[in-house]
Amino acid sequence: MIFEDLPTTPTSEELVDKAFSRAARAGRAKSGVEAQESMLRTAANIVSDNLENVVTAWPDFADLDPFYYDLADAVARRTLASTAEADREGGIDALRQHLSEVGWAARKAGEIRREYEGRLRGDPDTARKLRKQAFARLADVVEEVEDDLAALAAARESLRTLPDIRPDEPTIVVAGYPNVGKSSFVNAVTNARNETAAYPFTTRQIRVGHVERDRVRYQLVDTPGLLDRPADERNDIEAQAVSALEHLADCVLVFVDASETCGYPLDVQLALRDELAGRFPVPVLTVCNKADQSRAVEADHYTSVTESEGLDGTLDAAVAAIGYEPDLPYEG
Repeated sequence: MIFEDLPTTPTSEELVDKAFSRAARAGRAKSGVEAQESMLRTAANIVSDNLENVVTAWPDFADLDPFYYDLADAVARRTLASTAEADREGGIDALRQHLSEVGWAARKAGEIRREYEGRLRGDPDTARKLRKQAFARLADVVEEVEDDLAALAAARESLRTLPDIRPDEPTIVVAGYPNVGKSSFVNAVTNARNETAAYPFTTRQIRVGHVERDRVRYQLVDTPGLLDRPADERNDIEAQAVSALEHLADCVLVFVDASETCGYPLDVQLALRDELAGRFPVPVLTVCNKADQSRAVEADHYTSVTESEGLDGTLDAAVAAIGYEPDLPYEG
């Protein structure tokens, strides 16, 4: 997953301690003005390099797939909700601003090193005083981006927990009210029992399963907490996550329970189906699950997970609705 390998972001205190302790060791290996020069170079380089590494470790947001862009933006909005940047500009724009500030600090550390390298001349006492001045300025620069480093560290922790979903694979999104059998269906037709993850803004796990048809791998995504209630019951962050799913889905299976043993009236379930059909610009198929208990609804397919009825047919219909054609090697 694109954010999984983001390295740990140091705190400002950790970075200053690292830079100055390494500088002290470098200074002990030499004497006089040369020792002060070595300490300056070491400290400034560590500050500059570590801050630059923080920036370059992040992906170019412009290159992200729209699914991950919108999802990352939603996560960043939630994580950075207390910052003015997030409220004013949006999640990823706020991240860009934090990265820009850290990049400025990296360049500033290099400027301080070059400025003082040209001044560390003459007697050791004067060189020591100038080196201490440079250290104070380096510490001030790092302190200026303390909040930026903290924001990036928090965003990193949230983004690293995003589920491993592949936007380049044809995707079947499974929706419907709780307890209608969505997870049971995904489990029954895929190996999803071993593939669970949590969106950072929900308390429930999503399930991602895979199935192969004609040498093409399809992923099925069950999203509890997002597509299991009407739009007016979702908060802004959840609504944005649903927007991300619009980029991902190639077909949507909306499960309904005509027996109403799920605890929701059938007309309410169908209203959710209609809302999703109007929102997702892909085939939306109605699946009546628990068909062994009731078929009192007009549906595209009827299934019963407990009776293993209609499962493969429903999956095959979703695959056919997608009509995915893999790219073949060009033969001239």
